[in-house]
Amino acid sequence: MSVYTIRKIHLQVEEIRHDGGPPPAKPQLRGAIAAVISNPYAGRHVEDITPMMEALKPLGIELTNRLVAALGGKNAVEAYGKGSIIGTEGELEHGALWHVPGGYAMREILGSAKAIVPSATKVGAAGTTLDIPIHHKDAAYVRSHFDAIEVRVADAPRPGEIVYLLGMTTGGRVHARVGGLAARDIKGEDGQR
Repeated sequence: MSVYTIRKIHLQVEEIRHDGGPPPAKPQLRGAIAAVISNPYAGRHVEDITPMMEALKPLGIELTNRLVAALGGKNAVEAYGKGSIIGTEGELEHGALWHVPGGYAMREILGSAKAIVPSATKVGAAGTTLDIPIHHKDAAYVRSHFDAIEVRVADAPRPGEIVYLLGMTTGGRVHARVGGLAARDIKGEDGQR
């Protein structure tokens, strides 16, 4: 028996053909996936919540696989991020449970991903939006890939729920031109440059 139940999964993908300038050679895809789950710790303080991280690992794998497929496969994905929205009967720390299952699932499935997975977490009512921070999967300092994906599940989280989210893109900002480390120059030794 699972520690939590999934009420729904929300998937969004957008195709960016330009951002006011010339069209890129290939449109960029930006996607996010969210799982709305019951919060087993809602309404009470539980000291040891770490067993939930293990229980969430299959969800991390499932969401990663689904989002990667929607964006054209693991070789297409260049950037990522994660986040969580905790219903009002939960606490911020319940969102932190997603760091290992969400982040490591993406790094494992994408293969070469060396950069830390950026994250955002907040407590909110149904319909709360979250900007998932995004950066390059192999080097956090690739300026062209600094971005965010706004996600909202209209009826979630309810007070006793959590929304766990993943975000990915197939490239940097379509008209990135502010310099810095270019994706083609990544050394990939430490996940930063």
